[in-house]
Amino acid sequence: MPSLYRISSETEWRAAEQDGAFRGAAHDQRDGFIHLSAAHQVSGTLARHYAGVHGLLLLSIDAERLVARGCLKWEPSRDGEVFPHLYATLPVTLVTSVSPLPVDASGQHVLPAELRPGPAG
Repeated sequence: MPSLYRISSETEWRAAEQDGAFRGAAHDQRDGFIHLSAAHQVSGTLARHYAGVHGLLLLSIDAERLVARGCLKWEPSRDGEVFPHLYATLPVTLVTSVSPLPVDASGQHVLPAELRPGPAG
């Protein structure tokens, strides 16, 4: 099963590491779940909600172990597209990697290599 992803500020992630679980940002707490993205949704989420924001991290999450916990729902969100929503805290032990999301000269976030589109062909 492919990974799921969470965009986080460095501050939120450092607090989660101290706590042992990511409890969500203010918008997650307001909505009642932690917003996640599938691989193909990360760039759109960055563009729509985090344009030009510095100091972000991309958390890669072990989707199989997350699904086994029984608190993940795929629900319609922006433009009717279905997104993964986590109705629980995210244990830091389910985060398999943490990658910085630098902003390039044009203001776009630079995704880790595994999420960048391949050459057209």
